[in-house]
Amino acid sequence: MHSYPIRIFDILFSILGILLAAPLILVIFVIGLASGGKPLFYQQRVGRNQRPFTLVKFRSMATNTRSVGTHLVDSNAITPMGRFLRRSKLDELPQLFNVLLGDMSLVGPRPCLPNQHELIDERESRGVFDAAPGITGLAQVNGVDMSNPRKLAIYDSLMIRNMSLGKYLCLILATATGRGGGDRVKYG
Repeated sequence: MHSYPIRIFDILFSILGILLAAPLILVIFVIGLASGGKPLFYQQRVGRNQRPFTLVKFRSMATNTRSVGTHLVDSNAITPMGRFLRRSKLDELPQLFNVLLGDMSLVGPRPCLPNQHELIDERESRGVFDAAPGITGLAQVNGVDMSNPRKLAIYDSLMIRNMSLGKYLCLILATATGRGGGDRVKYG
């Protein structure tokens, strides 16, 4: 799915996003330093062709939280600042650097953890790992999360098989305008 025009847009949009969001990124970073000392969260994720890469986000959970899917974590592990960052999706801003480096795309299957074996198996059987993982994708704008590995892999596969520059831009627009959960994005 990492076609040449999409990679060009990934680079342009990530640079633009980093430049426009730089003041906000700095403020969140400083608040994170002041409130706990570790504003960034680094985690190994499964990337394209199942190669591991280090994903970076703003920390939204206590530092001693175990490394499992978000749907498996006790909600008490999320810090008050983390709730705001998650609700506003600002915890994702540092992933623009992952996109710029080529570890991710703006649009693709959300990268899973190496210990999410059921999801890895479902994705592998559908060729999902042929694509770079993304910050957003068809499953995300349709409210499908990692708690249903089969359904998620089906959405990911559908997205990858039908990806075009127009659909890439449509999914970015759907994400930017807050569509998701209850709103269904037609695709395919």
